[in-house]
Amino acid sequence: MNINFEGKRILVTGAGQGIGRELALRLSKYKGEVFALSKTEKNLDSLVTADPKIQPVCVDLRDWDATRKAIQNILPIDLLVNNAGVACLTPFLDATPEGFDLTFDVNVKAVLNVSQVVAKSMIERKSGGSIVNISSQAGQAALKDHAVYCASKGALDMLLKTMALELGPHNIRVNAVSPTVVMTEMGKLGWSDPQKAQEMISKIPLGRFAEVDEVVDPIIYLLSDRSSMINGACLLVDGGFVAC
Repeated sequence: MNINFEGKRILVTGAGQGIGRELALRLSKYKGEVFALSKTEKNLDSLVTADPKIQPVCVDLRDWDATRKAIQNILPIDLLVNNAGVACLTPFLDATPEGFDLTFDVNVKAVLNVSQVVAKSMIERKSGGSIVNISSQAGQAALKDHAVYCASKGALDMLLKTMALELGPHNIRVNAVSPTVVMTEMGKLGWSDPQKAQEMISKIPLGRFAEVDEVVDPIIYLLSDRSSMINGACLLVDGGFVAC
């Protein structure tokens, strides 16, 4: 599939490492003008070293006002990927208000904030656009020790549906990619124990975790005009886990 993002201004949050980093590099390779957002300056420095065309945006997404200002400074944005996420993994009975607030601030509230700024600009410009949220199989299936994380991704999926409903008339498509475990740094937090990992893999019909490129590819597709009639979809990239 020949996809070209030339002339498109693209914002990727959580672009300092993992899926976000690889996505930013791929989008730049496909000739998009990429803005990479992260709160960690050294990660952004590493990314820009790898591809000097990428423009870094250093801000903590938990800071509502600073985030809005940072996004407004790089408008207009044509395509948005809300990739930033955190995982505070504890048993349900051990979940804390601090972990809950951190998880929902980044995984849900920041998506609302960033998307509001970008979508309002798209509407003013009458340009249309595409927004892709990075969710998780955890938004559709309960996982042990993931109570708060699962709740945040379930909330994100419903936010996606209402965004698609309200922004669709402005020709702004909103979709999600929902992967199974990917062994990024965040993935290792929950699944680095071989026994626990094998228990999860045994429930995935394809018998393995996802590779980063297998998540990046569908994001690229949903951003592109090749998916022009897809809106409000949560695309599972889970090897069949939720089907079982």
